[in-house]
Amino acid sequence: MARIIGVANQKGGVGKTTTAINLAASLGVLEFKTLLVDADPQANSTTGVGFDLHNVTSSLYDCMVNQVAAKDVILKTEIPNLDLIPSHIDLVGAEIEMIHFPNRETVVKQILASIRDEYDFIIIDASPSLGLITVNTLTASDSVIVPVQCEFFALEGLGKLLNTIKIVQNRLNKNLQIEGILMTMYDGRLRLCNQVVSEVRRHFDEMVFNTIIHRNTRLSEAPSFGKPVILFDAHSKGSINYMNLAKEVLQKNNLTKMKQEERILE
Repeated sequence: MARIIGVANQKGGVGKTTTAINLAASLGVLEFKTLLVDADPQANSTTGVGFDLHNVTSSLYDCMVNQVAAKDVILKTEIPNLDLIPSHIDLVGAEIEMIHFPNRETVVKQILASIRDEYDFIIIDASPSLGLITVNTLTASDSVIVPVQCEFFALEGLGKLLNTIKIVQNRLNKNLQIEGILMTMYDGRLRLCNQVVSEVRRHFDEMVFNTIIHRNTRLSEAPSFGKPVILFDAHSKGSINYMNLAKEVLQKNNLTKMKQEERILE
């Protein structure tokens, strides 16, 4: 049965979609059967793994609103072991259309229940808000990864997100865990970046991943080519960072044994 991991932060531009795409791709390369679910109306995860939105005929929206089966919208990507449930701009309206649905917070959970046994991991790219779709993501997930940008305002919205996670734990998904807080867009030359990392580690301690995602040109370029960075440039810093993150996730879930010195490559 798949472990379902949501990637969520209501603050935009923190590397949420980049993390969802590249973590899923890295798990696929490591030979774990993985499904990437694009639950963001911007559909950047869909284009980021090589699909043209004009050619996407069915998406997560159809599953949520029109009760289309998940297996009927799954697309095969060019990455071995990685499948996709695509998104569409129509997902913006799903929250309004679902307002009268019974148990509307559990719609995504029900969608994934039918295919959960077919995968090792399901990675959900949540919407950049604290709305109904994000609540659905948290309700469906076993755990959540919170990307946090290494900048001054990083901690500003983190409290609100953690409070939302706590509400979901209390009311909708008592088994929801925080997989980890992931520091992104790190530039070791900047004193501010190092201060933010130190502050987050001081506040959240073991909740913070050892892996840090560095600012990397190849990582930024990869989505414009419709490829995860591991296909675009496997030797880049970004590719190495996300492969390390995948290994750390596997280790947290007791799926691999890894020496301490293998966790992070500087």
